[in-house]
Amino acid sequence: MNIYGDRGNVLCLTRRCRERGIEAEVNELGAGETLTDGAHHLIFMGGAQDREQQRVVADLRRTKGPALLEAADAGTVILAVCGAYQLFGTHYVAASGERLEGLGLFDCWTEHPGPADDRLIGNVVATLAEPAIPTSSRDGGHPFTMVGFENHGGRTHLGAAAQPLAHVRSGYGNNGKDGTEGARRNNAFGTYIHGSLLPKNPAFADMLIALALGVDELAPLDDEIENAAHTAALRLVGRLR
Repeated sequence: MNIYGDRGNVLCLTRRCRERGIEAEVNELGAGETLTDGAHHLIFMGGAQDREQQRVVADLRRTKGPALLEAADAGTVILAVCGAYQLFGTHYVAASGERLEGLGLFDCWTEHPGPADDRLIGNVVATLAEPAIPTSSRDGGHPFTMVGFENHGGRTHLGAAAQPLAHVRSGYGNNGKDGTEGARRNNAFGTYIHGSLLPKNPAFADMLIALALGVDELAPLDDEIENAAHTAALRLVGRLR
């Protein structure tokens, strides 16, 4: 699934690895293709609308689900954006009322209030709940905030065992009410932030790479453009003047 530029997250990760001399190989898995246990350091899935989620959910649960859950338990880095984040929860009730049983990777569930209700749309700024940013990224502008764009009808609610990825400073986040954004389980992260997420948030991108490689620090990069985009996003919502 790929909407609102989510594939840009993959491009960002591979470029940041390449510029550090780190070899990065991207394997795309389609419907019916299995996820090999232990073969990947980082797993990404993007967002989509209800129709696409309905098409992929059975394959996600039956074909790829067991390996994904094992990967999450083993500490593999996983990033799920918007529609993928919803399907990685226990279930998603679509706008039509259809209930899609999710993977259960995150202790959360999502309900769409129906087509008559407003979507949660706009720019978002959120502060990481646990800012475990690699040391090499701390000089890169705004390492403890995430910026981007959200557009979702579903309202996600965290269960008792769930940990939020971030806390909303501006925008809606999971449901527009409790101030949470996304979810985290070990090194698996779910979020509603598009735009793409990682190019505007280089510190978070480096956190994922460092976790995937099992290192504490990464060689610094010239992130002048990335930090300018991050700062512009903060200014757009009045969080930086």
